[in-house]
Amino acid sequence: MNTHPGVIGRKLGMTQVFTSDGSVIPCTVVEARPVVVGKRTKEKDGYDALVLGLKDRKDKHTSKPLAGMYKKASVTPKRWVRELRCSADFAGQHEVGAELKLDSLFEEGQFVDVQGMTRGRGFTGVMRLHNFAGQVQTHGTHEYKRHGGSIGTNMTPGRVLPGVRMPGQYGNAKVTVLNQRVVKLLADDSLLFVEGGIPGAKNSLVFVRGAVKRRGGKKA
Repeated sequence: MNTHPGVIGRKLGMTQVFTSDGSVIPCTVVEARPVVVGKRTKEKDGYDALVLGLKDRKDKHTSKPLAGMYKKASVTPKRWVRELRCSADFAGQHEVGAELKLDSLFEEGQFVDVQGMTRGRGFTGVMRLHNFAGQVQTHGTHEYKRHGGSIGTNMTPGRVLPGVRMPGQYGNAKVTVLNQRVVKLLADDSLLFVEGGIPGAKNSLVFVRGAVKRRGGKKA
């Protein structure tokens, strides 16, 4: 499990960053202004984590139990609330109600893992979902151009085997992209420029954490 320092943020979209040698780097811009709304400790909960909230929500859209939790933490209600596992030392450095600063968590050139929910595309057929070629369109084939074809056998075993690719839900799944580089960091504006794309639509919630498959998630 990834326990490196990280944040939750809002995906703003993509842009370009020009380097000193004239190279162009496509980047995804993430706005991260998370506030600590709670903590999890190993003594009480069995693990250490920070409960982060992002983006204010109206009081009328907040249930009374949640409103009481926010009031106890002396923070305004948040639209998104997520837990991020971390070490006990890291959790002890941040108090409830404090905002996490990007310059204390990341640095330019560092590698991070990004996670988001892919854009939901609804119920789709096998050609779009699994890249099937489709049926032949000659020799008298009729109304089977985009069908998946046979899915099972006759007598042996006489059933559809598990894992057969069929039409179904496409997208709206949690996807993690490993080892993305932090190209630029604007701590005053709480903006993080991550090289490449991040799963999800604009204004969607994303996770950014130090790379788990690089030592400490630091520069190469």
